[in-house]
Amino acid sequence: MSLSVVLAGGGTTGHIAPLLALADCLRRRDPDTRITALGTAEGLEARLVPAAGYDLQLMPRVPMPRRPSADLLRLPQRLKAAIDAAAAVLDDADVLVGFGGYVSSPAYIAARLKKVPFVVHEANARPGLANKLGARFTPYVGVTFPDTPLRGGQVMGLPLRTQITGLDRQEQRETARVALGLKPNQTTLFVTGGSLGAQQLNDTFGAAAQMLTAAGIQVLHTSGRDKTVSFPGEQPAGYVVTPYLDRMDLAYAAADAVVCRSGAGNVSEVTALGLPAAYVPLPIGNGEQRLNAEPVVRAGGGLLIDNEACNLRWVETTLLPLLSDPGRLSAMGDAAARFGIRDADERLASMVEVAASRGGAR
Repeated sequence: MSLSVVLAGGGTTGHIAPLLALADCLRRRDPDTRITALGTAEGLEARLVPAAGYDLQLMPRVPMPRRPSADLLRLPQRLKAAIDAAAAVLDDADVLVGFGGYVSSPAYIAARLKKVPFVVHEANARPGLANKLGARFTPYVGVTFPDTPLRGGQVMGLPLRTQITGLDRQEQRETARVALGLKPNQTTLFVTGGSLGAQQLNDTFGAAAQMLTAAGIQVLHTSGRDKTVSFPGEQPAGYVVTPYLDRMDLAYAAADAVVCRSGAGNVSEVTALGLPAAYVPLPIGNGEQRLNAEPVVRAGGGLLIDNEACNLRWVETTLLPLLSDPGRLSAMGDAAARFGIRDADERLASMVEVAASRGGAR
């Protein structure tokens, strides 16, 4: 008999991307699997989940007030409304899978009350409050990175799109480079700050463009929407700038190395593909990006550089010598591949099926 699975997670692509990758995997295993996603009208899931072909049921957003306020007084009523909304969706569910965020806490509570087994998946090395709560009440906990301090966590990686996990970089390298306006047989660096861009990377690599291209390194650089890359003089030939790429698989296929932020998605994709990388953690937030990158760097699969230290001197003294050493690049890429996990979607899907068959709320 086919499963009925409810997936909870939203607000950011960090929650939605693995949710959709798992949904696709479950459907590949059994096309009759019923999948319903829980989300809010304000989150990105309101657009991305229906666009991927999955049913989205809305529930109230319940932010946790950071200081005493009228919102804090309204919290119990809002939380009850969200729990009730999640409980209604869970009426005929076999299992719930939560990815963290505002949506997951009410869903975990509703599943516990209704005795619906649930699975927790944590993307980051530093778990959020929702998943810390959920992990207390289920034996089914998956984590992306080793040493994630989450009760009962089993390392299984981050579910990724098949567009990434099915990529053969070597086979597609020359075709990808030509498609992106690059030379087919030249060492290639991919610089990306994600869809929003990273001004530090834009400033540093704009200043270093002439030095890199003069050394025979061509660069593909995504600047981020509404951000630009400035050059001291003319933009050098062999330095391609684009605000955003829909086809990240092409960029990865073209690249010999990557400079990027260290969100869970970036680290998981780059290591799954065996790409050497220099990780530049976001300098704000709770420090999770540094923690995400540290295990792969310890394993020899990348470099870790503070945001403010990612400057012209670092490019000249550290990055350029690496890019000019094929042996070091190859060894670093091999280490990244040993660390990376390509089948996280299958691993998590197996845990979901076990949870549905055995139950197991604590």
